[in-house]
Amino acid sequence: MTDAPSTDDELQILAALFIDDIELRPVPGPSTRIDLGGVQFSAPMPSADPFTWAPHLVVIVRAPEGHPGTGVLEVLFMADGEQVARNVQPLQVEPGKFTYRLIRAEVEVTEPTTIEAHVHLDQGPFTIVPYTHLAPVADPPDAPATGSRPIADG
Repeated sequence: MTDAPSTDDELQILAALFIDDIELRPVPGPSTRIDLGGVQFSAPMPSADPFTWAPHLVVIVRAPEGHPGTGVLEVLFMADGEQVARNVQPLQVEPGKFTYRLIRAEVEVTEPTTIEAHVHLDQGPFTIVPYTHLAPVADPPDAPATGSRPIADG
């Protein structure tokens, strides 16, 4: 049996997801719960027209005990092998604790495509999170009559 590589001395990405919202709530302990709403990996384009996509990417990071608690978070948004947006920010995490960052980008989308968020800490390995823009959904035609009739007055 081979031991897994040690990450005890590195910042760690615990999760990276596209979301609609995030809520932190305290619970006894002391402890905190992170409620993520609307986790998603795809959606239809709003129309066939080009639009600006401004996602919410949440990245949850842990600093192990003994780590200085500082680092750099970089996210490259890639489409068809080309960088279409980039976000770089410093991190400070209390050793033995967790933190999160919300990453925003603005990306022009002109056709159905997949955009990948390439997330890494301190030039380490990438965690790749895909988001697929599907073809727009056509408006449904008027619903057919159900055969019911309005109640007549009288």
